[in-house]
Amino acid sequence: MWGPDSSTLSISLLLAGSWAQSVLTQPASVSGSLGQRVTISCTGSSSNIGRYYVSWYQQLPGTHPRTIIYGNSNRPSGVPDRFSGSKSGSTATLTISGLQAEDEADCYCSTYDKHGSGSSFTYPQYLR
Repeated sequence: MWGPDSSTLSISLLLAGSWAQSVLTQPASVSGSLGQRVTISCTGSSSNIGRYYVSWYQQLPGTHPRTIIYGNSNRPSGVPDRFSGSKSGSTATLTISGLQAEDEADCYCSTYDKHGSGSSFTYPQYLR
């Protein structure tokens, strides 16, 4: 959502976790000026983020969520390189370098464990 001076962009964040595990926590929202570097944290514990892979999802208004980071730091094809991910201990971080107007969206993180050729995802809990 644009701020009062029409140069500040706000990114809403959703909490994601597992029905059986501790909830992952994120700040309620992050704001930044166009062109600025924005960092979004996702904090968990040794039983989720500390143990599993992290994915980040972005949901633009009126669209389905899309994966923007998987395996902690990998970008799917088509995702701009201004998006990057990292993980340290029980905290994962999404960084947007050079914030653009089209980055205004809901974002959320999730953990998953790879088993053979498939993946087991947590069930996100969406909180507005």
